[in-house]
Amino acid sequence: MPRQVALITGITGQDGAFLAESLLDKGYTVHGVKRRSSSFNTERIDHLYIDPHERNGRFYLHYGDLTDGTSLIRLIQETQPTEIYNLAAQSHVQVSFETPEYTANADAVGTLRLLEAIRILDLGKQVRFYQASTSELFGKVQEVPQRETTPFYPRSPYGVAKLYAYWITVNYREAYGLHASNGILFNHESPVRGETFITRKVSRAVAAIQLGLTKTLFVGNLDAKRDWGHARDYVEGMWLMLQQDAPDDYVLATGVAHAVREFIEKAFAVVGRRIAWRGTGVDEHGVDAKTGHPLVRVDPRYFRPTEVELLIGDPMKAREKLGWSHKTSFEELVTEMVKSDLRKLQSEQRRYEYPQLRAV
Repeated sequence: MPRQVALITGITGQDGAFLAESLLDKGYTVHGVKRRSSSFNTERIDHLYIDPHERNGRFYLHYGDLTDGTSLIRLIQETQPTEIYNLAAQSHVQVSFETPEYTANADAVGTLRLLEAIRILDLGKQVRFYQASTSELFGKVQEVPQRETTPFYPRSPYGVAKLYAYWITVNYREAYGLHASNGILFNHESPVRGETFITRKVSRAVAAIQLGLTKTLFVGNLDAKRDWGHARDYVEGMWLMLQQDAPDDYVLATGVAHAVREFIEKAFAVVGRRIAWRGTGVDEHGVDAKTGHPLVRVDPRYFRPTEVELLIGDPMKAREKLGWSHKTSFEELVTEMVKSDLRKLQSEQRRYEYPQLRAV
């Protein structure tokens, strides 16, 4: 069996954790890149970690950063990967409006640094490269649904940075013959999604309200529609792209869009509550249909300066060429996320009530 070695940037993120687990199951040796920080941020991959002193280990972590080109060259030279998955990014759209320069440095130029490292080290024939593109490239959508040929119109510094990353990947593929592919992934979530993202914000708030830990969920645009799938399904599509004889660009999506308000309704339904909507515009709010207690309120602070109203992908190319399709339904995804947050918050409550358990 040929040597299979993967280098994953963004290993500590949601997608990095799911991808690492999947590749280890496939027999890969996996090297992950993480940024140096004064606190540990490896919760998502702690179950994969093996002490480096153990023999026959296949999972390793390295310090590195997409804003530091020399560290990327060193890591690629040391690990000699056969596949590189660039999942690292400043990935929060709203935050990108507040840190546009950093977002461009990490998300746009960071991709260039990786591609240049491959070229400089003359590893183009050895390494296959995956670039994590995004449905935010479509932004102010020019076509519904969005497919690989749909014109791009990003509406945030994040989307614009990712647009550069997309095209520099295409350019290096055409200029230097690299096996470099873009995965244009629509929204994909899971119980380990970051708590600042709307889906996890909703699932955690629903769990907290149900347990009496908080009273209200505050959100932005209730009418924004997204194509939501499960990250576990989408990382399989990433891998399939790099198994093809020729590189290409693919949309991964479910082909079905749901509004934020629908996600909220489904999430509360998991705990047996029905939401009834009252008011309009910024005064709209959701109440418990049985008690009338307000549970959801709109906060204009969460509106984007330039809103993206509708994202829905056409996964036909991925289905026909990769044999990929999503397996987890929208309802299953929402249920899994809410139940997971219920368990996590109940565990935190027990630790608070019985401090001695903290050391266990």
